[in-house]
Amino acid sequence: MSLIRGSRTPSAATPHETPRDALGELDQRNLRRLMPLLLAAYIMSFLDRTNIGLAKERLEVDLGISAAAYGLGAGLFFLTYAISEVPSNLIMYRVGARWWITRIMLTWGVISACMAFVQGEKSFYAMRLLLGAAEAGLLPGILLYFTYWFRSETRGRAIGLLLLGASIASVVGNPLGGLLMEMDGLGGWHGWQWMFVIEGIPCLFLAVAIFRYLPDGPAKAPWLTADEARLVQDAVTREQTEGSEAAGNGSGSGSLLTVLRDKQMLLAIFANWTHQVALYSVVYFLPGIIGGWGDLSPFTIGLLTGLPWLTAAVGAVLVPPRATTPRRSRNFVVVGLLMMFTGLIVAAVAGPVIALLGFCFTGLAFFVVQPLLFNFPATRLSGKTLAGGLALLNTIGITGGFVGPYIMGYAEDATGNHLSGLWVSIVLLALGALAATRLRFSPKS
Repeated sequence: MSLIRGSRTPSAATPHETPRDALGELDQRNLRRLMPLLLAAYIMSFLDRTNIGLAKERLEVDLGISAAAYGLGAGLFFLTYAISEVPSNLIMYRVGARWWITRIMLTWGVISACMAFVQGEKSFYAMRLLLGAAEAGLLPGILLYFTYWFRSETRGRAIGLLLLGASIASVVGNPLGGLLMEMDGLGGWHGWQWMFVIEGIPCLFLAVAIFRYLPDGPAKAPWLTADEARLVQDAVTREQTEGSEAAGNGSGSGSLLTVLRDKQMLLAIFANWTHQVALYSVVYFLPGIIGGWGDLSPFTIGLLTGLPWLTAAVGAVLVPPRATTPRRSRNFVVVGLLMMFTGLIVAAVAGPVIALLGFCFTGLAFFVVQPLLFNFPATRLSGKTLAGGLALLNTIGITGGFVGPYIMGYAEDATGNHLSGLWVSIVLLALGALAATRLRFSPKS
């Protein structure tokens, strides 16, 4: 996992070595070189967009921000995020990954730290909108970046490893955030102010590392020879061209209308949207739900909130690599959505201990569904259409991050029950699973 620049002198091919053998070795080398930086970036992005979950109760006490206003503010992040994603990916396609991902990290790091200076509902809304616009494009940009390096069989693994960052961010970030919240009163600041500043600043240093070490593509990778880079590029180009032509989507030079006319893409987009509604309903409201179970310290709440993310990490590591055929990929998506459906029903009706087990069962599928759906567009699209298609899949999906928290906050204010909003997610997950049964991960599946 070294980030040190270097080069490799290719050895002479043996009589038994096949191009596939060579590509497999190159895939492993590229994963080792690229994943540490990209995983670190995604960990920080997930941490900085979701750390307000731990601050929910204190924002209400210190600033008078109600549950409904909190839910709206949490969700507003995803509106500007969604609006900005497709343009961001198209810009990255033109200017290169290194410059654009560096820009994304610098702006969101500054804005995340400035969340410490929120004064009330209006400034809370404004900062969440700015944070969404600043961070937009990171995830779809990285997904597009993977298509420069990896064929579908390796790309699914890379996406699964990347999304594991959300689990790491939550398992580590929730207890850390709880500890930072206990700095309340130090230097005249509230604990949530310390949390936003301390968790925002590291992004600035990480941006410098990305600018220095992340190549725009295989041709600029210092650890690949020219022949090795050409082998990687030829392999991914050939796969994408064959997939888009077989799916009837041309050469990849079309517009987003190509994506919108593809019924399979629409099914994937809808299934992903239902998943995101449920995911972010849990992300932003689970600390408050757990806090309502008794007189718990911020650190204890953070520890308990991290448990479903441990199971999410298990699911992310074990399941996506086993999706080795189109049929398996589809079945894993369907089963994953049904697992989330079942777990949330348990969480909505049971007492605290069983409810937490329900959330943990739901967590098992958090990052089973997503990497498989994110791998779907590259089996049907290529080139500029793939860049836009990936962004559109994530853009529409991420609006679920607005819908879920808004409904949860509205339902909590209306009923006084932290859990009442979960029923909307439960119904949507059932519909998403039904849609996923019709997915075809390749023209032959």
